Amino acid sequence: VVTVGAANARIAAPVVAKEREELINRIDAETSDADALERSVDKLRDDVGDRQRKALKTQGGNQGDLVALLAGATEVEGPGVKLVVDDAKGTEQGGDGPREDSGFNDTGRVRDRDMQRVVNGLWESGAEAVAINGQRLTALSAIRAAGDAILVDNRPLVPPYTVLAVGDGKKLSTAFQDSADGQYLHALQENFGIRSSISTESTVRLPAAPSLIVRTAEPNTADAGTGSGQDTADTGKGTS
Repeated sequence: VVTVGAANARIAAPVVAKEREELINRIDAETSDADALERSVDKLRDDVGDRQRKALKTQGGNQGDLVALLAGATEVEGPGVKLVVDDAKGTEQGGDGPREDSGFNDTGRVRDRDMQRVVNGLWESGAEAVAINGQRLTALSAIRAAGDAILVDNRPLVPPYTVLAVGDGKKLSTAFQDSADGQYLHALQENFGIRSSISTESTVRLPAAPSLIVRTAEPNTADAGTGSGQDTADTGKGTS
């Protein structure tokens, strides 16, 4: 039985080796195709972003530059503040522990909701443009969590989190630190060891947003006396 088994294995070995080689070749080919598609997607995404930025500049009328600035379609340079937020010392990546009901973190890790409050506090304090770790924020940006990572528009960030904001540096810094969100960040620092520092900068540079979602609105010119309002009231559906 041992002899027959050894003979069969000796015969099957070349077949197994060939199948393994074919499988490796298929994997390499599929990987190359996937890489090529990813490069194509990145190129198309960049092209779409460029076209959207140009559209915002040309279709904004006499306020085209302002529209492009507010939409994050252009680079920004000017005075502002630099705010650095980091995990507590000795905190390991992957530390567990849910967010407590009080809204604070007992693991010393910076969470997505912390960065949400920081960014909202800067906007409320007068920031004209904001970026986190070089990622420009727009009115449609989302700060979310995926496991232990913080995502900005689905792009992962790693600590320390450097937030740059354009505006009147001194007023912006003072207003943020006196705001409820600034006090929230101070409480995280005092109670949980999360580190933060803010400084006034004479010049900060923010890149344009990597991708934009352009939306337009048109006025509803339907005549209110045609009875459409009655239809809306009866059906509960609006008109477009």
